[in-house]
Amino acid sequence: MSTIQVAYPKVVSRADWLAARKKLLSKEKELTHLRDALSAERRQLPWVKVEKDYVFDSPGGKKTLAALFDGRSQLVVYHFMFGPDWKEGCPSCSMAADHFDGSILHLAQRDVTLIAISRAPLPQIEAFQKRMGWRFQWVSSYANDFNRDYRVSFTKDEVAKGNIYNFDTTGFPSDEAPGLSVFHKDAAGNIFHTYSTYGRGLEELLGPYIFLDRVPKGRDESAMSPHPMAWVRHHDRYSPNYFAEPAESAARANSSAAGCCAEHS
Repeated sequence: MSTIQVAYPKVVSRADWLAARKKLLSKEKELTHLRDALSAERRQLPWVKVEKDYVFDSPGGKKTLAALFDGRSQLVVYHFMFGPDWKEGCPSCSMAADHFDGSILHLAQRDVTLIAISRAPLPQIEAFQKRMGWRFQWVSSYANDFNRDYRVSFTKDEVAKGNIYNFDTTGFPSDEAPGLSVFHKDAAGNIFHTYSTYGRGLEELLGPYIFLDRVPKGRDESAMSPHPMAWVRHHDRYSPNYFAEPAESAARANSSAAGCCAEHS
């Protein structure tokens, strides 16, 4: 267990604490309203018609992109980092995926299907998914250009060049990257790409951070190396009373899938 101590801020009376808390509350409400406005603006983005006929490998056989909607009009795709030559999926993507099964039923009530897509061949995906105990739909794009077209898989030359990720605004240390893309299918069967996000745009999917941002130590990642999320493990790799120290995290992260949890703004 970590021996890091919390630096106590000013200790005050309950009345003074309440006054400070109300001042912070006004900022929290402002952020909430800004987030609502941003969400509305996000939904007003123009759409792009999907012209390619993508076919994926699924446990039930070949499936088109249209079939992945599963009878609904809205499809959310999590681009799960899991390359063809990887032994297991990315730990931070796995943290996000730990929340998927509980969300699927709720999303279905709002006409939304949530799936994961990776470039790893289907047998590798199925083995890892079984190990992790997940049930959500997860298909392979190994035989198509889906990952490259939605900018979550890159060639070695592209990685070396830099500025390939997050709408060509930054580099990425791996040939696989995380992301989230949204699609709509109309009554005529036309499919449109409506939204994608990458890097820290995915942070809202990481449930533990919602809690960590509210505790005294916060995320406590400043000393982590080689990147802030170096402490993250697959949920079956933590031990009882486990706490990732910076040195141990660096060694573990350097031996895992190449930089898969690196932070990118």
